[in-house]
Amino acid sequence: MPCRPDVIDAPSSALDSGVTTPVPAFDVPAPPRVRMFGITLHRLGLRAAVAHLNAWMRQDLDRVRYVVTPNVDHLVMLRHDTEFRATYDDASLVVADGLPLVLVSRWLGTALPERVAGSDLVPGLFAAADPVAGLRVYLLGAAPGVAEQAAARVRETWPTVSVVGTYSPPLGFEKDPVENAAILQRIAATQPDLLIIGLGAPKQEKWVHAHQDAIRAKVAICAGATIDFLAGHKRRAPRWVQKSGLEWCYRMLSEPRRLVRRYAVDAWIFPQIVGTAWRQRNDSEPMS
Repeated sequence: MPCRPDVIDAPSSALDSGVTTPVPAFDVPAPPRVRMFGITLHRLGLRAAVAHLNAWMRQDLDRVRYVVTPNVDHLVMLRHDTEFRATYDDASLVVADGLPLVLVSRWLGTALPERVAGSDLVPGLFAAADPVAGLRVYLLGAAPGVAEQAAARVRETWPTVSVVGTYSPPLGFEKDPVENAAILQRIAATQPDLLIIGLGAPKQEKWVHAHQDAIRAKVAICAGATIDFLAGHKRRAPRWVQKSGLEWCYRMLSEPRRLVRRYAVDAWIFPQIVGTAWRQRNDSEPMS
């Protein structure tokens, strides 16, 4: 059967200009899904993802809804890490961060509309915050002091966003029940609409999955280095580099000691994942 792009949600210009107008809070239907690379992904562009999350944050939810943003490195780890895979199975929203996933999806005939990176999704939510109700945000992660810098810049850039708390957990905190209880209490005391978790994968995904019943926030986004980007502690690649699919190269050159080996492994294994997806492409039919 010939492979053809089947775009459900056309790429949004928000990737170029950002989501600059409030997205109304309304109840939206379940986003369209597709089974690919051994995981379920939601076929949403940036603006549609912002609309879904904005709607969830204006509802009374009995449990946090958390978002994961797979890239090539995630797919490599998911092959053998069953605990990590469980975080994906329970996630409320799964949108592709890695441009290679989007390009391969088009080749497989079940196109994802566009890349939705956490570092684009978070500012998109800030820009779309209701001008009356505002948006209450908690920043969890990054090195000591970085989240505070991010909070200051967020307040300057998006006046409708209130950063109600920040915390940089100590190394190994995820194994300390007392420390975890204290973190959950800190979050609960501020009652945020949005929890941004910047602990790195797969730690951030495993942490939110393990504590999803106790997290007192409407929505949580596993956002990687987004807090560092917001603080100006790290710089994202120029927009033209992001759109060309070479942001990974920019990041590798910025942090070679940490990323060269990872990207080398990913480059070796990802073609194998793609080959498996091609052989099993019937699994990529749209899901209800």
